[in-house]
Amino acid sequence: MSEFAASAAPTGAWRAAIVQDFARSELFDRTFQEGMELVEECAGYLDGPGRQDSKLLSRNAALAYAAESMRLTTRLMQVASWLLVQRAVREGDMAAAAACDERYRIGVEAVSAEGGDLTELPGGLLELLDRSERLYERVRHLDKRMYVQADADPEAPHPVLSQFDRLNAACGARL
Repeated sequence: MSEFAASAAPTGAWRAAIVQDFARSELFDRTFQEGMELVEECAGYLDGPGRQDSKLLSRNAALAYAAESMRLTTRLMQVASWLLVQRAVREGDMAAAAACDERYRIGVEAVSAEGGDLTELPGGLLELLDRSERLYERVRHLDKRMYVQADADPEAPHPVLSQFDRLNAACGARL
């Protein structure tokens, strides 16, 4: 185990370093931009064309539309909140260790469609539902990798740090 991993694992500093590294990454930049653009796009749709589309639906389809639009906004607000925490870390407004707090985790409960009949729903809403669910799953995966898996076995070496150890052993020098 590297000196960093050995000294940081007990304190959780290594996890804060992972959070900080992610917040500075190109992956974060792309995910943040995609998330915020999708939030804006959904708001525009639900306030404009979606509102008009929903008026043309049958009673059952209108109920499904209302339920799915609530899931859509809930899902996107969870993603946006998570991304804003990561941005706060990036900009130094929040300590990376503070971002590790459980209250900032992405919801583990499903905010997916409940399997009802969505065939009558407008295509615009269906597309936004699909895109938001894919984004939500990616962010949930990132959250799990950065926070949840780290909590599962705090003594386990971090995969990146173990790769550094292997490189050090192979090269015979400290990287």
